[in-house]
Amino acid sequence: MQEVHIDLGARSYAIHIGSGLLARLGNYLKEFRFTPRVLLVTNPVVGSLYGEAATAALENAGFEVLRAEIPEGEEYKSLATAEKLYDLAYTRELDRRSPVVALGGGVVGDLAGFVAATYLRGVPFVQVPTTLLAQVDSSVGGKVAVNHPRGKNIIGAFYQPRLVLADLDVLKTLDPREVRAGLAEVIKYGVIADGDFFAWLEENLERLLALEAGPLARAVAASCRIKARVVQEDETEQGRRAILNFGHTLGHALEALTGYTTYRHGEAVAIGMAAAARLAVALGMFPEGDAVRVINLIRRAGLPVDMPPELPTGDLLASMRRDKKVLAGRLTFVLPVEIGRVEIVRDVPEEAVERVLRLCRNQG
Repeated sequence: MQEVHIDLGARSYAIHIGSGLLARLGNYLKEFRFTPRVLLVTNPVVGSLYGEAATAALENAGFEVLRAEIPEGEEYKSLATAEKLYDLAYTRELDRRSPVVALGGGVVGDLAGFVAATYLRGVPFVQVPTTLLAQVDSSVGGKVAVNHPRGKNIIGAFYQPRLVLADLDVLKTLDPREVRAGLAEVIKYGVIADGDFFAWLEENLERLLALEAGPLARAVAASCRIKARVVQEDETEQGRRAILNFGHTLGHALEALTGYTTYRHGEAVAIGMAAAARLAVALGMFPEGDAVRVINLIRRAGLPVDMPPELPTGDLLASMRRDKKVLAGRLTFVLPVEIGRVEIVRDVPEEAVERVLRLCRNQG
C-alpha cells in the first residue's frame, strides 16, 4: 500500500492506495470519532458490485449503514438528487458527526461531497473512489459540486474529505471506456507538472490499459502526489490550482452542450487537452513537436482528440465564456509551454480559439 498525504493544517488527510482496502473501510473509519450511523451513497452499478462488501465492512466495525443509491449518470448530479439525500439524512436523524461515505466515481463523489458540505453546515466526508478517474482526480482535493443545466459544477464548495481509500482491485470491473476516460486525467498530470512522468506514460501506456497492478499503482500514486502538491499551494483555486483545469475549459463546454450524455468526463477533457495543445502552438507558446507527442498519447489511449462537427462554434465560445476561470468576460485557458509545465493565460483572443476549433473539426 502507498500513502499520499495532503497537508492542509486542520483539514489534512491521507490517500491510501492499494489492494484489499475496501474490506478495511470500517476499521479506517473507527480511527475517527464519528457517530455510528453512516450514510453510504453509491449508484446501482457500483452498489451491485461493491455495496454489500462496503456495508459489511462498516457493520463489522460497529456502524449502522444507511445506503442510498442515486441513478447513474452526470445528469443526476443535481440539486434535485441532493435534496433526496438531504431528506434521507434528516428523516434518519444524521447528526454533525455522522459521516457521508461516497462509494463510486466522480458523480457520486461530487454529489455526496456537496451534500456533506452543506447538510447541517458540514458533516464528515469519506471518499471511496471506484473509477480510475475518481482515484486520480475527483476524489482528491476537496472540490464538491452539482451541475446546473447551463454549466458543469457551477454550484459547489471546497470541502476536504477526512480520508480517501483508493482500492485498486475495484478497477478490474471497469469497462474499457471508463479506464480510457481515467487515463485522460493521468496524462493531464504529466503535461502540467512532470515531463518525466509523461515520458513514462508513453512507455507504459499499454500496461496501464491492461490494468497491470504495478504500473497502475505507480500511475495513481504519481497523479495523487502531483495533485496534492498543487492543492497544498492553493486549496481554493485563487491561482496555481487552476492548472489542474488543463483541457477542462473546452471539455466542460462540450459536456454541457451535449447534455452530459454524449461524453464521459475524461473523453471531453481529452478533446480539450488536444485543442489546448494546438492553441498553444498557434499562439507561439508550445513547440509543435511537443503538441504532436501530447495528441499522439491521447490517441493511443483510445481517446478522442477532435471536435464533434455538429456543435456550433458560437455556442462553444458562449459556454466557455461562462467557465469558472473567466474574469470580466475574458477567455482563460491553461496552456502548455513545455511538457511538464503550463501557464494560465487570460484574455486569449477569440479569433485564435475559433481557428483552432475549426482545425480540430477537420483533423479526421
